[in-house]
Amino acid sequence: MAPPRKHRVPIVDAALRLFRQNGYAATSVNDIVDLSCAPKGSLYYYFPEGKPSIAVAAIDEAGRRTAVTLKELAEAADSPGDLVKAHAALLGKWMAKSNFRDGCPMTTVLLELAPQDRAISEAGRKSYAARNAVLEDALTRTGFTPSRARDLAMLATSALQGALVQARLERSARPLQRAAEEVARYFESEAAR
Repeated sequence: MAPPRKHRVPIVDAALRLFRQNGYAATSVNDIVDLSCAPKGSLYYYFPEGKPSIAVAAIDEAGRRTAVTLKELAEAADSPGDLVKAHAALLGKWMAKSNFRDGCPMTTVLLELAPQDRAISEAGRKSYAARNAVLEDALTRTGFTPSRARDLAMLATSALQGALVQARLERSARPLQRAAEEVARYFESEAAR
């Protein structure tokens, strides 16, 4: 019988928070242990390869959470542009709540470790694919071809990721709002063609 997984979730949550705030390199295994309140042995039980395997789990979890959030927002959105604006508004609130200290945990890890770490690169590809699939679905339901929807979803994700960096620098949600408004406007103009 497998032991309970009671420490795995706190370890991943702690890593997400620390990677989001400090980046991968500036986060130590001891930082993760301290924040998670998990025994160090549990960390190595669940993640025998140490910090790199924790980073893979953190990217997987961040991607899963983002996809779930986007699906919930998509159900309430009237258009793909509204979906992007709702996501940007949520990101802006989250950034403001952290006093613009937080960033995207996926982005911080991927910028530091991809492409040299294959497992992390693959986790990043899967996480972005899950996020983009929600946008692609919203775009195809409004008449875009699957190929065009894929390109537009990638554009929207890239715009919001860049806007997250600018929001952190400016300590303002305005870059997120502006990027989302421009993406929504572009979606509308593309749909009108």
